[in-house]
Amino acid sequence: NLFTRPEEKIRKLERKITELIEESCLASSRGEQRLALDKAKEASSKERNLIRMQEQAGLSETHNLDLTFSVLFNLANQYANNEMYNEALNTYQVVTKNRMFNNANRLKINMGNIYLKLGQFNRALKMYRMALDQVPTSHKDLRLKIMHNIGIHFVKMGQFSEACSSFEYIMQEKPDFATGLHLVLCYYALGEKEKMKRGFQILLECPLNIDDDEKYNATLDDPASNLILEVIKNDPLRKLERGMKQEAERSILTAAKLISPVIEDSFSVGYNWCVDAIKASNHASLASDLEINKAVMYLKQKDFSQAVDTLRAFEKKETKVASAAATNLAFIHFLQGDIGQAEKYGEIARQADGYNAAAFVNLGNCSLARNDVEKAKELFACALESDASCVEALYNLGLVNKQLGLYEEALDCFLKLQAIVRHHPQVLYQVAHLHEMLGDVDQASEWYLQLLGIVPTDPGVLHKVAEMYDNDGDKQQSYQYHYDSYRYYPSNLTILDWLGSYFIEHQVPEKALGYFERAALMQPNEVKWQLMAASCHRRCGNYHQALQAYKDIHNRFPENIECLKFLIRLCSDLGLKEATDYALELKKAEKAKEVRERIGSSRPGSLRSGSGRSSRGGLNSPLSDSPLLSGGTRNSPPVPQQLSRVHKMALLESNEVYSPTSQHRDVDASYNDPLGPLAERPRTSAGRKPQIHLEDEFGDEELGDDLLPE
Repeated sequence: NLFTRPEEKIRKLERKITELIEESCLASSRGEQRLALDKAKEASSKERNLIRMQEQAGLSETHNLDLTFSVLFNLANQYANNEMYNEALNTYQVVTKNRMFNNANRLKINMGNIYLKLGQFNRALKMYRMALDQVPTSHKDLRLKIMHNIGIHFVKMGQFSEACSSFEYIMQEKPDFATGLHLVLCYYALGEKEKMKRGFQILLECPLNIDDDEKYNATLDDPASNLILEVIKNDPLRKLERGMKQEAERSILTAAKLISPVIEDSFSVGYNWCVDAIKASNHASLASDLEINKAVMYLKQKDFSQAVDTLRAFEKKETKVASAAATNLAFIHFLQGDIGQAEKYGEIARQADGYNAAAFVNLGNCSLARNDVEKAKELFACALESDASCVEALYNLGLVNKQLGLYEEALDCFLKLQAIVRHHPQVLYQVAHLHEMLGDVDQASEWYLQLLGIVPTDPGVLHKVAEMYDNDGDKQQSYQYHYDSYRYYPSNLTILDWLGSYFIEHQVPEKALGYFERAALMQPNEVKWQLMAASCHRRCGNYHQALQAYKDIHNRFPENIECLKFLIRLCSDLGLKEATDYALELKKAEKAKEVRERIGSSRPGSLRSGSGRSSRGGLNSPLSDSPLLSGGTRNSPPVPQQLSRVHKMALLESNEVYSPTSQHRDVDASYNDPLGPLAERPRTSAGRKPQIHLEDEFGDEELGDDLLPE
């Protein structure tokens, strides 16, 4: 009994250690790596206690080496899963150095994998070679996998010749599609044309080792067999076979697309060689896909006629291939503006394959080009019925709903699209814009800010955010976003106008001057920018510069009444005799204006006469020019704070401080500074003549005959 009690304790402890190892592995499979590591550490601690207990009981000879190996191997593996690579390597070394463990040298593969993650390629290669030397030749599959790892390492190190040797050995012993593709890639890196051809032919000869799809076709004679076939159509084995087939097709097409442009003198001859090689193999069905890709290559080279001819050759082939070719033809004709041909081939694609979502999208685009919005909406909906994840159909349907004024439905489309392609700038803009159009300003601001996180240098989005802050009355934040928009797109007149007005409001005319001067350079025939720049000179106290600026304006626009009033006032303040000359010119200009108004009374008159024509081309902001989206509609509601042309002209003659937020008032032909009154200058002498307040309207005084020349 004295000897059985320690043995019973040892067996219980061994069972507990085994349970901890299993719990650790299960936790790791669930992705709970931290818990898995804790269980592995607990198992290791208990295993050390077990060894001490056996030594104390004199049962060291009964030690279970397999259990110790399992504990250490699991612990090292969990260290690696938690990216504690040094601890994992130390644990693996403990195992590999113990000669009592059978097959411990296989763990050198794991050590090589860790060195690979650490970027230590030479050490990883050393470990793989040591593992290869110590694995017996009877374990052929394991040796080939190690050889494949060695080849990948040579590729990472740029040693393509050595990598080719490893991959060639594998293709001789047990060919597979992944290794064959890697071999072709190495030949391509070395520029070996003939070896590329030979490697591609070896790739085509790889056995697929799966049954034909015909065995899954139901037979009408045996209902029981049909039920069985229906069950196994999507069982795990069928999914594995489908995955293997897709991997084989991907490898062959990737290799063909890679080498076709380089193996011959022209890419067309190279493609034809690859197509012929595929047709002569067991993968003849892939030849059509490669020929369609040949047409895409023609498109990339802008050889549209060759692309169209290549695709038209598929019209009489099997349905799916013909549908894919017709889809591409429809899209080419649509881009060329030939809507009739685009509709023709779109219909052919739809008839060849009723579940071709791209065909419905092309037909919907054609209907939209013909302004048949309702039909386009139906076609986009049909595309989504065929393929619910068709992002083109979902995006276009959202645009159509937006154009029809169905903002809620449009928002639903773009939110679904956001779930499929997350953080796409165009989708984020549409979501934000639709929230804005629905009146949900807070949500719109949040989405616009998310969009700025992805495209922080887009001036249109910065301008939009600035306008939203301006509408909320947050001038400081609005200024920051307006200025950022100006930095990335300094030619937006709306931004220049707002920034200049902002500094005028804050009594910093010297900073406003630069923005108005830039605007005057952009629109040299628009007199208002030059008047504003001259007023900034005057507000800064540079009266002579202001006078010269007004004279330059008068020379260019001699009939501009506002400029003449400024000149009369400035000349009077400075005591210059030129005031009488300008007063005479003013009377002549006013009489000419009256004559023009009488003649043009039958048509709408201009708010301002004598000014040059406005070059309106630069007044649009980048956002209104749709920088983010092609094909989208941007019928956003007018921003209340944004100035119209009529509003700006009225401000030039109003009695208010010039500001983008000031309201429109009736036009007054009397003199007044468009930038508002100057701040009163401090008086340093009681006996000095009082300053004339610029708030006094010049128009309140009649020009007497004494001001006119004799």
